[in-house]
Amino acid sequence: MRKEDCFYLGKIAKKFSFKGEVLAYLDTDEPELYENLESVFVECNKHLVPFFIESSSLHKNDFLRIRFEDMNTEEDADAILGNAIYLPLKMLPKLTGNKFYFHEVIGFEVEDKRLGVVGKIQSINDTTAQPLFEVLNGEVEILIPMIDHFLVKIDRENKKVIMDLPEGLIEMYL
Repeated sequence: MRKEDCFYLGKIAKKFSFKGEVLAYLDTDEPELYENLESVFVECNKHLVPFFIESSSLHKNDFLRIRFEDMNTEEDADAILGNAIYLPLKMLPKLTGNKFYFHEVIGFEVEDKRLGVVGKIQSINDTTAQPLFEVLNGEVEILIPMIDHFLVKIDRENKKVIMDLPEGLIEMYL
């Protein structure tokens, strides 16, 4: 499985027992959707390796307590500690309306109601307090805050994010 065909679910955060169980932090608003997985892909040495789940249960909201098949010792758990967990993109629940996954809008055009097409979304920066669309307009990178109030419509059919941006936001870059 290629990483491009998957989405990041979380990471193996810590050991849970002496029998190889681990706690995985789930980076999701709905951890209950992932409680009964049969398997996950664990990133080991930059490769995604399938790990089959013997049993799992939610633990303190954002954690999933997992017992993987053929992992029976603390040493087994140590080997994957801190590793990222992925699932195939097809397992993501479909979103509609103005809700979207970050990876879904990469390559979409941003269109402002006043200025027209502003540029194409290259990536999303979610390391800041407010996530930002990183939009390329020719050679110029424009950072647009992902604020619900600015978002008019996600047009999946035409691959556009239609926004009503405050006057001066785009102009300060151009």
